Amino acid sequence: MSKNNLISSRSISPASFNSLRSDSEKSFENGLEDSLKPKLRPSSTSRTAKAKRVRFFHNGNKFFNGVVIPVAPERYRSFDSLTSELTNLIGRNVTLPNGVRHVYSMDGKKVVNIEELEDGKEYVVSGKGEPFKKVEYSKTDTLKSRKVNRNNSSISSMPRILPPDCVRPRIVTIIRHGIKPRKILRLLLNKRNSSSMESVLSAFSELAQLAVRKVYTLSGQPVTVLPHFFESEDVFFIYGNERHSLDDFELDFEESKSIQQYKKTPCLRNGTGPKPKMPKKEKNRTYESEESLLRKLSLDENISLPPGMKGKYTIGRMIGDGNFAVVRLCRHVISEHEYALKIIDKAKCKGKEDMIENEVKILRMISHSNIISLVEDHDTKPMLYLVCEYVAGGDLFDVITVAQKFSEEQAALMIKHLTSGLAYLHNLNIVHRDIKPENLLVEMDNGKVKCLKLGDFGLACEVTGPLYTVCGTPTYVAPEILAESGYGLKIDVWAAGVILYILLCGYPPFASQDNDQEKLFDCILSGQYDFPDEFWQDVSMQAKELIYNMLQLLPELRFSAEDVLDHPWLKLAN
Repeated sequence: MSKNNLISSRSISPASFNSLRSDSEKSFENGLEDSLKPKLRPSSTSRTAKAKRVRFFHNGNKFFNGVVIPVAPERYRSFDSLTSELTNLIGRNVTLPNGVRHVYSMDGKKVVNIEELEDGKEYVVSGKGEPFKKVEYSKTDTLKSRKVNRNNSSISSMPRILPPDCVRPRIVTIIRHGIKPRKILRLLLNKRNSSSMESVLSAFSELAQLAVRKVYTLSGQPVTVLPHFFESEDVFFIYGNERHSLDDFELDFEESKSIQQYKKTPCLRNGTGPKPKMPKKEKNRTYESEESLLRKLSLDENISLPPGMKGKYTIGRMIGDGNFAVVRLCRHVISEHEYALKIIDKAKCKGKEDMIENEVKILRMISHSNIISLVEDHDTKPMLYLVCEYVAGGDLFDVITVAQKFSEEQAALMIKHLTSGLAYLHNLNIVHRDIKPENLLVEMDNGKVKCLKLGDFGLACEVTGPLYTVCGTPTYVAPEILAESGYGLKIDVWAAGVILYILLCGYPPFASQDNDQEKLFDCILSGQYDFPDEFWQDVSMQAKELIYNMLQLLPELRFSAEDVLDHPWLKLAN
């Protein structure tokens, strides 16, 4: 599909309650694939009274010693809750692009429920679609040997789960030994692939298709311990069993050119120029007629509620409207707690029924402090009623309009809350696909943002493979969406990087002065942006470094949401 044919339209969402946007500033989308609809997780209760100590290895990874966890009925009410916990624990040490989806016994038999796990046994976890790999996972520190050695407690002999404090997400350049000009590669190191020196060598080996045994810095110094990868130098030579010579550490012209190109980062631009503007936010009702059902619902003080809601809520003022829905404030009769009631006119959603169903399913299955929660839903023939959490502070777009820009402490707080919600979604293999200030609701305290919550799941879907549907909002859309090369979870991180840039200076990194969308897309595809000193000279280098890593053109080098949370700049939010 050509970028010229992108259509701006509004996704239906029970989460963007305080304001529904006009067509010019709303999401463009081509429809959702039926195959991407997430499935609700089944519930199964463990019957075992005693906690079972079980070790889990990572499929095919002989360098990872595994994690030992107690599997108790009070802790894991379902098999999915166990796999989610394993994704979090093992994901700190190794890369799990699809999370933990399957558990196997050591002989390759698939485990489908918690009752099948046996105390003291070892198992292998894998992602979706990964075949079981029979390798020798561990020769030492097994559960059996630990029982024999009674001088050491089981706690002290458990494998290390958290990587050393020196590990932080960073992109490194590696030069593969060979004939000049040599092959130059880049790799994102983080807590998932850098828990030990052996893990880093394994990651290098996989990328370079070489059994890496030796690593040297650009100055020719051998790298022998893990912290060396996270110091000042970020270019390394890698070898198998070959011997090195002093000439190896001298780069030829082509190699130097390539490395300099990689090291080229956005920098301060001298001089003044016109400050780019934020996209406009307009109010534009598009009711079909004065007698339309939505108009009636927006004005009627005595809305007829479905049986499950009658007498339970009182309806208040309208707080949002759009092409397909109105949002009214409502109050629970007994608790007097306020909620946002979204009423969707199903007659206006012809052809988008799957999209609405998909959104509600996702909202039902998620729960996070930085994501708007769905309280209850009621489906009738003409209408869909969604009772959701109400956030009184409005959306981030309005807050940006008033404040223009924010302190680094406030920006760090908002990005921490946003990426915390994204990390939760991404661990469930859910991509949001429409991260923008209008879909971020805020709680305010004395003029400052206290909490940020993610809403509007109209375009969200489960990622089971590369996605190709062109969707999102122009200013925040990731380059791989425009290139139609297939995309995944990290498009959300790109959009969050655009928002971080806006928070610190008041305008987006990619813009067209004459509002030419084609020029905007060209800027995004080329990754062209900078930090003009007129607006950026007082912003820290750590903040700019984080933006640079969130706006990497190549998804494999772009920070994940977990990487963003690990970045030292976010300590300002504490």
